[in-house]
Amino acid sequence: MKNFLIYSIATIMFSVTQSAFAAEKTQPVRMGCGLMTFDTVPGWGLSSEGKSIIGPTHGGVVIDKSGNIYTSANIGVFVFSPDGKVVERFLGDEYSNIHDMEIRQEAEGEFIYGARNNNAEGIKFSAQSGVIVMKLGFPEESGLKLKKFNPTAITVAPNGDIFLSDGYASNHIFKFDKNGKYLMHFGNKGNDLKQFNTAHGMTLDTRYDPPRLLICDRNHKPKGRLLHYDLDGKFIDVVITGLGMPTSVAVQGDYVAVPDLHGRLVILDKSNTIIAVLGHNVDPKTRVNFNVPQEKWIEGVFNGTHGSYWDKEGNLYIQDWNVSGRIMKLVRVK
Repeated sequence: MKNFLIYSIATIMFSVTQSAFAAEKTQPVRMGCGLMTFDTVPGWGLSSEGKSIIGPTHGGVVIDKSGNIYTSANIGVFVFSPDGKVVERFLGDEYSNIHDMEIRQEAEGEFIYGARNNNAEGIKFSAQSGVIVMKLGFPEESGLKLKKFNPTAITVAPNGDIFLSDGYASNHIFKFDKNGKYLMHFGNKGNDLKQFNTAHGMTLDTRYDPPRLLICDRNHKPKGRLLHYDLDGKFIDVVITGLGMPTSVAVQGDYVAVPDLHGRLVILDKSNTIIAVLGHNVDPKTRVNFNVPQEKWIEGVFNGTHGSYWDKEGNLYIQDWNVSGRIMKLVRVK
């Protein structure tokens, strides 16, 4: 009986210790500083068993006017409610491997524009039904003779003109009108001032009037940088350099979120000064690393930060380039 009591007490203590340890692992982590202070939401977007359900991720994030969060994975587009529940899933080859996404309110409804590097095209589809309404392939009328066409980024001008970056191949940025008619292209591959060495991410920078293109030159030597071009393809300026590997950009008000494949996200203000760094990973073995399984994730530490988006309250949703499929919610601390 004595041995049984000792065993029972030891078992209870072990269980309590394990529970406390588990609870400790899933506590929110605070990061950032000043106006850009955030708390993580442990377990956001996971199944009831605590597992990722979206599969390998190498994509982007957008949010519709109702607050639903769309993230692209290798097997399709998943739509989450703000509390992390899946409310829709677009399946099939038509929705796989979307590397970058932009969402836009138009007269006929909300539409998502996507760049598919593995499938060599840009697409436009309804955010409500998932029906594809436009495809943008390589424009033969450009006169270019490209061996590869691997789009990585897409964005849309106020008048509906579409910009599609061939970031994994020629590094040309192609401009189409709202109906998909080829208009022009600009840029090429290299490390000179006006060249791109992996024009990986792109968005419309609405902090300026008129708006301009904000482009991630991910692998520029010696350091990654952001560039401004006008909507006619003319170089304006280097926005910031000395970054790691900037993958995408998301603008809200005066602020820009810049995921960095080195396992962090930086936030710039309107002067393009870094005012906060989120999720910084100090371990070189687990940053810029696709193969970090879910059991090796660390709350509040990113691995291969790839896509992000702001909601109306200033919260951030961030996707890692990750074998298990990682998407995180950061709640802005008011």
